[in-house]
Amino acid sequence: MANPYAGEAVLVVNGQPHVLKLTLGALAELETGLAEDTLLGLIERFESGDFASRDVLALIVAGLRGGGWQGQARDLMQADIEGGALEAARIAAQLLVLAFGTTKAVAHGDV
Repeated sequence: MANPYAGEAVLVVNGQPHVLKLTLGALAELETGLAEDTLLGLIERFESGDFASRDVLALIVAGLRGGGWQGQARDLMQADIEGGALEAARIAAQLLVLAFGTTKAVAHGDV
């Protein structure tokens, strides 16, 4: 079970629940892999709804790795994600809110 107050979310991949968290190391790895110089561009794309599937994948991989997963993005290419692409996008957005939002958003269930 994930603790949103600790910045955690859960995604079920291939029938197995995984805890995702954007740790500082995961964020640094994410930023390195993005075409943007900072995470601000990624956040802005999610806020405007103008994000791409590569953004979702990058966030999911970073969150999984922050949760202790040792895989790579290519490991998710054929994976069965419970809830499909829509759930992956929802979890990716939730991770951003948990990492950069306020605890008020968490307390009100806005994540």
